[in-house]
Amino acid sequence: METPHPEGTEVLFTVPTPLDEIDEATPADQLGPTGRPLPGLPDPQPPASGPKRATIIAMCNQKGGVGKTTTTINLGAALVETGRRVLLVDFDPQGSLSVGLGVNPHTLETSIYNLLMSRNTQIDDVISPTSVDGLDILPSNIDLSAAEVQLVSEVAREQILGRVLDRVRDRYDVILIDCAPSLGLLTVNALTASDKVIIPLECEFFALRGVALLTDTISKVQDRLNPDLELLGILGTMFDSRTLHSREVLERVVQAFGDVVFHTVIRRTIKFPETTVAGEPITTYAPSSPGAHAFRDLAKEVLFRCRGE
Repeated sequence: METPHPEGTEVLFTVPTPLDEIDEATPADQLGPTGRPLPGLPDPQPPASGPKRATIIAMCNQKGGVGKTTTTINLGAALVETGRRVLLVDFDPQGSLSVGLGVNPHTLETSIYNLLMSRNTQIDDVISPTSVDGLDILPSNIDLSAAEVQLVSEVAREQILGRVLDRVRDRYDVILIDCAPSLGLLTVNALTASDKVIIPLECEFFALRGVALLTDTISKVQDRLNPDLELLGILGTMFDSRTLHSREVLERVVQAFGDVVFHTVIRRTIKFPETTVAGEPITTYAPSSPGAHAFRDLAKEVLFRCRGE
């Protein structure tokens, strides 16, 4: 049985597992923002000892302004709190992730662009620590925009990022890639290098319209370049429970995608813009805020779905 899509949207992706029927007697405090019973996940266990092989997760959506960078930074910081060592990869020429962690893209001598285009660049010369112990970053700047054109003539051009990350995969438990807001060669590189994909989806109607194109791109990468790539989940972002529109969009997303949608929903809050100015994650800027708790819940779900506990 396949979950039907809500009428009036252009979402074409189907999910084989329908939503479990919700008992109408379920108390409201046991239902999450998505209207489903909260899963009650256990606290994550420390990572297993022994050699590491990082799980690589791409944050992907060709629509800009849906919360990819905010999710990458704060999910990474929340994963560090569980004992994971995390690398964040800024794969957007705008360098927003770098800025959000206090890195000035304009003063970088080397960036991920140099790693893509030159075999002589050492990855340790580009990786930078952040203010959060255990959280590192591969920064980016506007130079990366040139890579889209320059990589076209390269052999195995879709696999260059994967070869870069293979050099440090044994140092980290999780690598998160903040993709550019496009479906070009950079994004295809990120999907080819990744094990999993998370789609941040703004709780706004027009954000639904591009999901079909994105899932089609993911399917093509699975068929032609990376058969092990999996959709880890769809994350509702910028949710405002006070507006009927946000609630209706989230309900449509759950109807269309079922259990692929994360139970955790990231709500709108003024704290996220403040953390960007401060150059640190919300888990350290406002550790007791609802936003910080939401990303800790998301980290639990991600580890549970990755079977990383």
